[in-house]
Formats: sequence, C-alpha cells, structure tokens
Amino acid sequence: MTASSKSKNLAVVLVIGKDRSGIVAQVSDFLWKEEINIEDISQKIMQGIFVMTMLVDLTDARSDLGVLAAKFAKFGESIGLSTQIQHYQIFEAMHRV
Repeated sequence: MTASSKSKNLAVVLVIGKDRSGIVAQVSDFLWKEEINIEDISQKIMQGIFVMTMLVDLTDARSDLGVLAAKFAKFGESIGLSTQIQHYQIFEAMHRV
C-alpha cells in the first residue's frame, strides 16, 4: 500500500501560551519525532498570547492517541505551553452547532 492510498487518521492539535520565538519549531520537532505529519496549520497572536491549531495525520505515528496525548501534554508543560491533541472525529462531534 502506498502512502497516498492509506486512509488518514486525523487529529486536531491545539497549542496556547505566552508568545515567544521558536514555538512552531518546537511543536513541529515534537510531531516529527513522533512521525506525525502536519496537514494544515493556523496560528495567531492575540494580545501577546500565541494560539495555534493544526490538523495532523497520525497514520504513521509511533504511539497510539492515548499515549501520544499524555506525551504531548507533558511536552507542553516542559516548554510552558498548554498543549492538547484529540481525534478529529471527537473534535468535530464536540464542536457541531
């Protein structure tokens, strides 16, 4: 099966904290080391607060989502940010109007 024919296992990543340089690089590095592909990214700085959302593909991730969520939360704490990751279907269901 080729990479393009695999179905994607999408998740939403949320990162919030005081703005400083290097946040995108640190988060991207974490995801790369976990073999997670970034599909889409949006970031904004609101009155000094950095807010970033990402859509990521977990198809080739080193860990399942439960383990990954705990690792990502611990990573966020270590760099002074609030970080979350949740499966796209759950995120979508929670945010339906």
